[in-house]
Amino acid sequence: MRDDDTIDDQVAPKGMTGRSDDAPSSVQVGVLDEPRSFRTRLGGLLNLRRRPVRTRVALAAGVLCCLGATAVAGAQALPDEPTADRAGTEAALAERSRQAASRAEIRTPVTIVPGTPTASPTVASPTAAAPTPTATRTTRPKPRPKPTPKPKPKRIVPVAGLDQAQMDNAKEIVKAGRAMGVPRRALIIAVATAMQESNLYNYASGVLPESQNYPHQAIGWDHDSVGLFQQRPSSGWGEVGQLMDPAFATRAFLTALLAIPGWEDLPLTVAAQAVQISAYPDLYAQHEWRATEVVGAILV
Repeated sequence: MRDDDTIDDQVAPKGMTGRSDDAPSSVQVGVLDEPRSFRTRLGGLLNLRRRPVRTRVALAAGVLCCLGATAVAGAQALPDEPTADRAGTEAALAERSRQAASRAEIRTPVTIVPGTPTASPTVASPTAAAPTPTATRTTRPKPRPKPTPKPKPKRIVPVAGLDQAQMDNAKEIVKAGRAMGVPRRALIIAVATAMQESNLYNYASGVLPESQNYPHQAIGWDHDSVGLFQQRPSSGWGEVGQLMDPAFATRAFLTALLAIPGWEDLPLTVAAQAVQISAYPDLYAQHEWRATEVVGAILV
């Protein structure tokens, strides 16, 4: 056996030119991945049987070094191939980091009241929903107290043979006299005079149709005399409407009575006649006892 053959067998095993399966995997991958022109030239270089032994050994070593460097370079370049995908991923990570930093900078201010325990401050997100206001219990306002109705005037039971309308008119006379502050004697004289003049009914006049426009209980024909005291507007006692009011008519009568000197000491019929100037001056006296009983019943 020749040295050439020994070296050939050691350096270039059988099947080397035909890409034997005994070649290293890294060399196979590198050779397979190269373009066709490179493989053609590599095959020419590996045709070592046509060259001297030393030359073939050197060429084989150089080829192996080149193949190793190519494999290493290819292995380093593999992760860098998807450059566009990596750039997009890095941009997305940078954007998320920026958003996280901007959220961290936004904080909701927390007001702490001195002297009150406070919980740990809660950081609210700017996109968090506003807190729902707590429903407060509304108290119904207390109903206003109903106004106390005014007491109805006490209805006095008629006395001395009077009916209710007559008793009510006598009550109006006493009420107006008390408002003026006159003594009890003046009230009795006034009631007795009304008993004689109108029988304690509020009269309108058939001669004065105007008087019938006011509340009345009867109609008389004695000239223009109207009201409880049959006072005449033509004699200056007042207007028709005024004299149809029992309170006004009573004040007009008592004012005239109090103007008579010594009226308290005069007999009832004399005092009444001094005011009324009636054609029948003695008739007032007959009503004194009844008037006294009516006034007493009202003033109780």
